[in-house]
Amino acid sequence: MASVLGPNQYGKAETRLVVVRRGDDAHELIDLNVSVALAGDLADTHLTGDNANVLPTDTQKNTVYAFARQHGVGSVEEFGLLLARHFVDSQPSISRSRVTIESYGWRRLGPHSFAGTGGGVRTAAVSYDGTTAWVVTGVKDLVLLNTTDSEFHGFIRDPLTTLPDTSDRILATAVDAAWRHSEVDGVDWDASFAGAQSALVEAFVTTHSLSLQQTLYAMGRAVIAARPKLAEVRLTLPNRHHFLVDLTRFGLDNPNEVYVAADRPYGLIEGTVLRDDAPPAGLAWSLRGGD
Repeated sequence: MASVLGPNQYGKAETRLVVVRRGDDAHELIDLNVSVALAGDLADTHLTGDNANVLPTDTQKNTVYAFARQHGVGSVEEFGLLLARHFVDSQPSISRSRVTIESYGWRRLGPHSFAGTGGGVRTAAVSYDGTTAWVVTGVKDLVLLNTTDSEFHGFIRDPLTTLPDTSDRILATAVDAAWRHSEVDGVDWDASFAGAQSALVEAFVTTHSLSLQQTLYAMGRAVIAARPKLAEVRLTLPNRHHFLVDLTRFGLDNPNEVYVAADRPYGLIEGTVLRDDAPPAGLAWSLRGGD
């Protein structure tokens, strides 16, 4: 039976980068996790072990550190664009690149002291094919919870259904959201991120939820409405279940006050909200090697 090489890519994953900007009065802390994936004329390294077209992953790691020093680190999107374009434009064998970055937040405690914020991780994914660049920004592990204004009823019932209807429940999730930009030039990346995240959170807070699916759509729609330069939003919302504890065996009532938080299994709700005239995604969401 014959075999052929299919799509492929390679790169350096999870290069940890911490940058301290040492101002006269205060320091600024930047804490990133950078991953690089490259694709192009790489068949020979798979088929014969010829590495003539391979830029070592160690070089990719060193490039992250050197560029942080030479060019500085502004927004994660800007830094990702700089790296993605460099790897393709400087290497004839590389035709496509993808740089993904996680940015960990720190809250200032003093001129040079910080505490982790724990308020979700900012993300960016930049893809480039030598001509066009795509940028996807997002946030992951953004924990949100409403103690009321959430219901769930009217669902399918079959012989194995035991879940009761409820008109008042805790709704909790850890949001993973990513939004694709329709333009990458002249963007105020920090303002765009702040505006999109604010719209996400506001929609969660103000939506009287009849299902987590309804909340997901409300959140995505809010981002599209608030940021006209965004083409689509993809959301993953795990349902972090909170169940009322039965206290009747102790002679106690429980008027929606005492809950147990269950970590698994959990419902997982996923969906995409698109602007109706959104440009095509191109390489925005994935990178595949080969021709």
